[in-house]
Amino acid sequence: MKILCIICARAGSKGLKNKNILDFFGKPLVKHTLDQAKKIKKINNIVVSTDSIKISKIVGQKYSWFLRSKKLSGHKVPKMNVIIDTLNRSEKKFKINYDVILDLDVTSPLRIIKDINESIKLFKKEKYDNLFSVSKASKNPYFNMVEKKKNKIFLSKKKKIIHSRQMAPNVYEMNAAIYLWKKDALLKKQLFGKNTGIYIMPKNRSIDIDTKLDYKISKFLYGENN
Repeated sequence: MKILCIICARAGSKGLKNKNILDFFGKPLVKHTLDQAKKIKKINNIVVSTDSIKISKIVGQKYSWFLRSKKLSGHKVPKMNVIIDTLNRSEKKFKINYDVILDLDVTSPLRIIKDINESIKLFKKEKYDNLFSVSKASKNPYFNMVEKKKNKIFLSKKKKIIHSRQMAPNVYEMNAAIYLWKKDALLKKQLFGKNTGIYIMPKNRSIDIDTKLDYKISKFLYGENN
């Protein structure tokens, strides 16, 4: 099984400026993910997709990278389109037909090597078409999440009244740390399907840095654990 690891790192950010290159314990966030991917023995190649010359220089000659076209740059472009483009370019560059594509998000520095290895192991064992990482949700739409429509307040899931958190079905938050696809599933842009799996991570490794508060909490937790 040939695995391509793709790391997407565009310039700028609406929520937190230049978050992909923020300093995180002495090196840019993108470098943390690159160094982590390098430790996964099952990966055949690692490629960074970016729209930034500055980020390409951080990646340097040690890792492979592609500069995105203008139509694949900016915050409105679906990430899956970028991943598919990077897959196609990587197959031409390395002359390899990949079986599995692994996407590691730059803004998940609390993810550990075990999470990636266990995700790949579960993906292969269960023969999933795709898999993504999650954590148990802090709030539950069956119990304590509400919506407002035309000045009416109601539970997000209205099937029946549930009187305690313990009675509510388990729900999970996508934490953006790890995504895996079989090549065919990726080309179909599959995210949710009959053969989709999840890998459950603890809350303290599931922060996706999108705000200054996320950044501060991640640095605190990383410092505590390291």
